Amino acid sequence: MRTVVQRVSTAKVQVAGAVVGEIKAGLLVLLAVEPADTAEDIEWLAAKLRHLRLFDDEAGVMNRSVFEVGGDLLLVSQFTLHASTKKGTRPSWHRAAKPDVARPLYEAFQRRLEELLGRPVPTGSFGADMQVSLVNDGPVTLILDSKLRE
Repeated sequence: MRTVVQRVSTAKVQVAGAVVGEIKAGLLVLLAVEPADTAEDIEWLAAKLRHLRLFDDEAGVMNRSVFEVGGDLLLVSQFTLHASTKKGTRPSWHRAAKPDVARPLYEAFQRRLEELLGRPVPTGSFGADMQVSLVNDGPVTLILDSKLRE
């Protein structure tokens, strides 16, 4: 699983002009699933997101997690994070899992995040043409990959 994580002051996802997911301050997580992903990837990545210290403490140092500050988390599927541009200029999506594999893992990841955070995790609409808008706070943007574990 690969993610782009952005600390945001607000974020929302729209499909056909209707808001399907929205948060105030917290994390926007764009998630891509590949065929080799398992429950172990879900567990590692969800725990990492729950504990990742991206929010300021009283001294203004990024020392608190989204859980500690009571922040929100918005999860959006984005298979294009597994794009390969090795050959030519048209991306290949062969590393991204097909929807029948990706959707159950995406939904399991959402459930695990909800368990770890103790609150609902809004999402985009899997497989839909979505418009994502956000205000990146910082800016703070990270890439996490459950296979690299960096």
